[in-house]
Amino acid sequence: MKTTLLTKITRQLIFFGALAAIWEILFRLRIWPPYIFPSPLAVASSLVGGFADGSYPIGIAVSMTRIVIGFGIAVLIGLPLGLLIGRVAFLSDTLGSVLSGLQTLPSICWLPLALIWFGLNESAILFVVVMGAVLAIAIAAEGGVRNTPPAYLRASTNLGARGWNLYRHVIFPAALPSFLTGLRLGWSFAWRSLMAGELIYITLGLGQLLAMGRDLNDLAQVMAVMLVIIALGLAVDRAVFSPLEKSVRYKWGLETNAR
Repeated sequence: MKTTLLTKITRQLIFFGALAAIWEILFRLRIWPPYIFPSPLAVASSLVGGFADGSYPIGIAVSMTRIVIGFGIAVLIGLPLGLLIGRVAFLSDTLGSVLSGLQTLPSICWLPLALIWFGLNESAILFVVVMGAVLAIAIAAEGGVRNTPPAYLRASTNLGARGWNLYRHVIFPAALPSFLTGLRLGWSFAWRSLMAGELIYITLGLGQLLAMGRDLNDLAQVMAVMLVIIALGLAVDRAVFSPLEKSVRYKWGLETNAR
């Protein structure tokens, strides 16, 4: 296990080191002017400066608060909605088709509607985050319910499982992998929606730092904030979604070690 982990870390270090080297080489070739294509050192300097002056920690705290609240609301709405659509034929034929159509809308399309309904405030940003995540979560939950093996349902029904017991002991466990996929997708869509909202609505957050870098023509800051967003996404994925996925795979016999 330790050897495998060490090999994985070594590969990642070599890969990212090679990317940084290629980046530096392209910068030194002066194919593009520095204000369009900054060096890795300039981006690193902007990153260090942002943490030193407190702007990045504040932006991270504000954005993370928004996305946790918005994502939490999306989960509370999306999972029950997907379960109902997956089990009730009427809802599947009506609301299910609406959700599939709305899923094709880019998250930014919800922003004008949010601004008209809520105005320039936190509620508008939260609405965009919720709408960006809830559809993916609901559709994944619906798919998980629909993909429950019919043999499981027949066997459990014959054994007397009804109502909540049927969901608890049969449908939920069978649909859990799809639920986790939906949560993972919903989290990524929530991030995109949040950044779209913060870029347009000037307020504290990582989106504001991106907008400031754009307005000041400071591409080093833009890239530094992008790296922060990527790092946050990876950290949440590794700390939350990956362990959950490994645990489910272990219980299903697809993983030899749950750690």
